Amino acid sequence: MVWFSSIPITSLFDTLKKVPCAFLFLLLFVSPLIGGCDAGIYHTVKSGQTLYRISRTYKIDEDYLARVNGIYDPSQISVGTRIFIPGADHVLSVPVVKSKTTVSTSKKKPTVKTAVKKKSPVRKSTARKTQPRVAKKKTSKHQATPLKKLQWPLRGKIIRSFSSQAKAGRGHGIEIAARSGSTVKAAEAGKVIYSGDGVNGYAFLVILQHENDLFTVYGFNRKTLVKQGDFVSRGERIALSGTPPAGGQPRLHFEVRKGKRAVNPMKYLP
Repeated sequence: MVWFSSIPITSLFDTLKKVPCAFLFLLLFVSPLIGGCDAGIYHTVKSGQTLYRISRTYKIDEDYLARVNGIYDPSQISVGTRIFIPGADHVLSVPVVKSKTTVSTSKKKPTVKTAVKKKSPVRKSTARKTQPRVAKKKTSKHQATPLKKLQWPLRGKIIRSFSSQAKAGRGHGIEIAARSGSTVKAAEAGKVIYSGDGVNGYAFLVILQHENDLFTVYGFNRKTLVKQGDFVSRGERIALSGTPPAGGQPRLHFEVRKGKRAVNPMKYLP
């Protein structure tokens, strides 16, 4: 089936090369040396760090930082949370606040020792078994985060699956059925590097840049709700879905790219 009326789409980048108004966007993908692609960095929260101290260290408004990261209660951020810092180019050392964790830990030690002294050797073996289990849980949490999981831009039936082989009339993403005008949300926090209808065959198109040279592409929209240069948070409304320029069933065209290479979005979606 042919989805685009004007030209066969072998890839998003081949299309962009033919559109003068999208030439700057093409350069953003091809050359990482362009300064406009710097979307910021991610700061991993450590024990004793608060959103207030992180915002002061990076010289950014705390309320804005919370909104960009979709944080509604700054007091609830936990150790290991990754905070997106717009405009920053490297990770800074954030002062920590001494918490009650060290106090509660020190109080627990005498309790364990007392139990070991008063109880039978069976208690000793139980205490020893408990410690490795806690350590394993902590290790598994750190090992479970190499591949960043994205949020679904919208929910619906997948009517076209991903294919790494370029074919005429077929892109390198998935297509999700949706009623026209459905809300399209950002799959992850990032920077809007393209928003408009200047790319032939994609109607209104939004492209976001995330950390680690990761990009998400949202096509076939009837309206965009963000503009180029905006920073958006995970789950923020960015567009209203529509239909392909050639017509057919309303849907969202969604791509995930690692640099210039298209990857299967299903590997990143929960």
